[in-house]
Amino acid sequence: MIDPLFWLGLSFLLVAVSLTAVLVTLLPAVQELARAAHSVEKLADTLNRELPPTLEAIRLTGLEISDLTDDLNQGVKSAGHVVQQVDHSISSAKNQAQKVKENTRNVVKGVKAAWKTWRGTSPQSSRSMDSLPSSHRKALELLETDERSSQVNQHWQGRNNSNHKEVNKATRETSNDGIHDNSIHDNSF
Repeated sequence: MIDPLFWLGLSFLLVAVSLTAVLVTLLPAVQELARAAHSVEKLADTLNRELPPTLEAIRLTGLEISDLTDDLNQGVKSAGHVVQQVDHSISSAKNQAQKVKENTRNVVKGVKAAWKTWRGTSPQSSRSMDSLPSSHRKALELLETDERSSQVNQHWQGRNNSNHKEVNKATRETSNDGIHDNSIHDNSF
């Protein structure tokens, strides 16, 4: 009987020694866990203090970046509009320069035609009417018509002036002969 009690006591002793050994080895681990828990607590406090302002700053930064992106997009669009306006202005100036060139060329041609007409040569002698554009042909026909009508008017004015000179001469002759009548002595006809 002693024998089972001995074994029971010995097993209790061994369990007590094992538990003591486990407790001795567990103590530093528990202390480390306590330190880790304390560090986690400090980290949680720091995150509670620092995280909301940081998140707010990140949110504001995101808003500012989106505003800057919108401004940049508007700047790119306005720059595109400016480029289009400059391109339109350049093409408009080019068209105007082309028109000025054509008008200058037409004026020079008109001056040459007027010079040839004034000098007595026909403007068609240097260039045929068929090769001219229709608007220029019409203008030359109008100039020729005006020139002919002015020549006819000059012819009739010359005849009227000679008739008036003859009437005025006859009136002077009759007044010199002593015949006074109510004839018109006006040279304004």
